[in-house]
Amino acid sequence: QQKAQKLRFLASICTICSTTNVDSTVWDMLYFCQLEVAETIEVLLQEESTGHLSITVQQQAMLAITSMSRVGLLLQEKKSSLLHACFCSIFHLPPQDTQGPEASLYSKTLATMDSMLQVLVHSAGTLGILELQNILQLLLPFTNSQLAAVQERAMARIARLANFITTYSLPQVCPCFAQATVLRHQCSKTHQFVMLGRLVGHLTLCCTCKDKGTRHEAAEALHHLHTFVLQQRSRWPWLHDTGQLQLQEGWQARQPWQLLQTSHTSKIFLMFTKYLQPSDRADIILMAIKSLRAPSAYSISMAAHMVDVLVADHAFQPGQVPNVVWVIYRSLPSVRAVVALNSLDRALLVLTDKYPSEVVASLLQCSPTCTHVAVAMWRAIISEPQAAEKVLRELLSMLMNQSLRKTSTSTKDNPRILSLAAARTIHEILLQSTCHRQVEAIFPQLFLALLFQVSFTTELTLQEVYIFWKEHQQDLLTPIRSAVQSMRMLLCSMGSESLVLAIEVQGGWDKLLSTQTHLMGVHIVAREMMKTPRPMHSTIFYHLAELLSVEDPTWEMVAMVFFIEMLSCTNLSEELDHALEIFPMYLRSQCLGMPTLVLRAILRLTERPDTERKTLVLLPDVMEQLQSADSNASAVALPVLGNMLRLLEGKTLSLTALSLADKLRLLFDDESDTVRELSIRLFQIVMGLVVGAEKKKMKKEVWDSLLPLLFHLHDQDKSVAKASQEALHSAGQFLKWGQLAQLAETAQAWRICECLLARNRSRAKDYLCQSQPYLQSPQEPLRREAVRFI
Repeated sequence: QQKAQKLRFLASICTICSTTNVDSTVWDMLYFCQLEVAETIEVLLQEESTGHLSITVQQQAMLAITSMSRVGLLLQEKKSSLLHACFCSIFHLPPQDTQGPEASLYSKTLATMDSMLQVLVHSAGTLGILELQNILQLLLPFTNSQLAAVQERAMARIARLANFITTYSLPQVCPCFAQATVLRHQCSKTHQFVMLGRLVGHLTLCCTCKDKGTRHEAAEALHHLHTFVLQQRSRWPWLHDTGQLQLQEGWQARQPWQLLQTSHTSKIFLMFTKYLQPSDRADIILMAIKSLRAPSAYSISMAAHMVDVLVADHAFQPGQVPNVVWVIYRSLPSVRAVVALNSLDRALLVLTDKYPSEVVASLLQCSPTCTHVAVAMWRAIISEPQAAEKVLRELLSMLMNQSLRKTSTSTKDNPRILSLAAARTIHEILLQSTCHRQVEAIFPQLFLALLFQVSFTTELTLQEVYIFWKEHQQDLLTPIRSAVQSMRMLLCSMGSESLVLAIEVQGGWDKLLSTQTHLMGVHIVAREMMKTPRPMHSTIFYHLAELLSVEDPTWEMVAMVFFIEMLSCTNLSEELDHALEIFPMYLRSQCLGMPTLVLRAILRLTERPDTERKTLVLLPDVMEQLQSADSNASAVALPVLGNMLRLLEGKTLSLTALSLADKLRLLFDDESDTVRELSIRLFQIVMGLVVGAEKKKMKKEVWDSLLPLLFHLHDQDKSVAKASQEALHSAGQFLKWGQLAQLAETAQAWRICECLLARNRSRAKDYLCQSQPYLQSPQEPLRREAVRFI
């Protein structure tokens, strides 16, 4: 009684303040105490138990809240907690009898609550629509209660509110929420009915729940909500829908039990879909999918129907498709009904047809390691040929997308992780054997993408490996093994089991797994792929050429190794032209080892009678390699140039030899023994190739080479010393200096020094300059000879 009196007293004060001019001191005191008043009401509600006295207290609490709201004394930050306390206290009262004083008291209490909620909306003024939605958001969770009485009471409050807004004109509510498309105008979100979709979806499902009273209230709520939507549309004459108004009248004529039939519930839902915006539709789809889980409080058939209707006729906005895919993935393990499973399969197919990129990326993010749930979803979306083709092409794109090299370890935004997921998924899709023709159509691209994936996987950090493969640690299914496994499965699906076995016999698959032997494995795979029918390996070759036309450091080394191996195994015709177009770019590549790899390929081509002359177009590019700092590249470029020189004739040969002489002389002091020897020997050959007018210029090059050749008679590498001796002998013959030729033949180094100075003392200064760098030579004999000569 004391609690009820306290609340009655508070309500009376607020009522007096709202109807009478009270002293400002009283008003200020009440305003100052509004937080304490609200907290007092909340505490009293939370302490209450069941019984007549409790209902009286609850009535007085709601009257106090109503009075405070009318005079603007109800703090916004306390409103939600107060309402929640009211709902918990009243909705969980024991079920009442249909007759007797207790039933009347219950009805009066619920009527008081309805009045309170309406006052809250009314007193919010221009923010009435926002206040309405806040109340509805607090009520909706109670409609999911396990207790039928709680469900019905909460749903009844929603129905009364829906009826209230059809008679009370909410100020400044914008009718844009009732349009199927977003209109081009500006309005504040505080004036939009943004939760229309969520409310429609929930009420539609509640029309099928087990409790009859809840079903009836949900149908009534939908009825009033539809009236409200049509009223808002009528405010804009061009949206006035006479047909819908007639349908609304027909709906009003029906009995409640007719509205609860499944067929009529479906028609009601279809009526609303005409007015739902994309965001509303997406909310309903997510809600309906969650309702497909077993056990479900609602009709699974109705939920499946809602999914079918909205997915089939819906233009999704950015970010909505991933949300739908995620909800399907999380819900699928709990879905049992065939009608529900079929609905989800249809939804995935429709989404894949319209938004293949978003669906594939989202499903890879859901399950990078392709769990059994993900496999079921992949199986659904590749069940139709058109969808299968789109999915495979998107997966192919993901496989090639690791080149972005993002360092994030989140599966959501890391192309490295998604490309690994795509490789794993390809294997599972191939096991289904339902899209053989689609796989065959993109086999060359897919095969190479998986090969590049194997290479890329060898570079993964331990953190990335752990994040992605923690689910498969017990199976030892590492990322690289998964990619190799997918390659094998792809070849088997194309009927190339013998090829898989041949690669295995040579250790090719095992070599691919190791960073140290990976390129050897690529060689083996490429060599075996040349044994496939010509159309197949020719297509692979052309696709490689296309890929190599654009540099990509992620996979260019593997692609070039494969390309060159195929080049050496084929009867060349048009293939050679593609290679000659690509090679110059990769001779200038900054990728470690790439120029050397290309030069070796060119060397093999210069040794083949059917290709040697075509390689001459690469002569300038090969000559540039002599100026690089890579001794390995120079060591291969020198024999290539030697082979090319023998293919030249006349003036071209003479000019090329002269141009080459200066570059060769700079290599006499290279750190590589091989480069020193090869450059000296090629210089010796070049001297004999210059004729005519160029011979005079060549003499200067020969004179400039004499001192370096003389010092290298003492080279620590015997082959270099021998090459220098022979080159000096040839130089003497070229200069028609018999004494030099004779001394070189007998390797009399000190006599040659004297002859150089005696023959042309005017070059002493030049000799001095040439000698000084040898004072820093890493070879002690060359430093000693430089000192002696100086």
